[in-house]
Amino acid sequence: MSRKAAGKQVSGRRRVSRPITEEPTDERVRRSKEVVLRHTSELLVEKGVSGVSVDEVARRSGVAKTTIYRHWRTRSDLVIDACSLLSTAQAIPDSGSVERDITILLLNLAHLLKTATWPSVLPSIVDAAERDPDLAAVYSQIQLGHATPYLRAIERGKQKGQVAAALDGATIVAELVGPLFYRRWFSREALDEKFVKSVVRTVVGKF
Repeated sequence: MSRKAAGKQVSGRRRVSRPITEEPTDERVRRSKEVVLRHTSELLVEKGVSGVSVDEVARRSGVAKTTIYRHWRTRSDLVIDACSLLSTAQAIPDSGSVERDITILLLNLAHLLKTATWPSVLPSIVDAAERDPDLAAVYSQIQLGHATPYLRAIERGKQKGQVAAALDGATIVAELVGPLFYRRWFSREALDEKFVKSVVRTVVGKF
């Protein structure tokens, strides 16, 4: 057997004896993506959507630009993925009283508006969504995520006769959360328990 042929055989044996599995690679990819998304989210909080660049994400995360572009084809794709992770899910209470359930939800929202990171980023997402249809779709999902617990509590209230069937759930949600977002972003007044309960009483009074 020639030396060349023997080399091929040895090379072939090595490939068979050391099979490459997908798991280590998948784990590395997962960790790499998590690091990139974490640093992208931090940039969103600090500078808003317009302040995020792949160069800066690469510098902060230590992940090469070529790797980032392998996971996300464009900067917009990366920003959209990071934005979709910013929302904070709320559990849906079921106390038997629609007023009590809404109060729990609204008090929790007031707390999140004061402590979570997404409230400081959301205005820049709203602004960017005016020009980016894909980001607008993500923003719609975020908005739906915030509204869903209230819509379900209201629907349950209708089934129990606590809310008039003719009332529109989306309108009720706007009347409930609107004043809180107004205070968070515009008037900067206190988002305290007294204010939250006054909003609930005003809206529930129309039920």
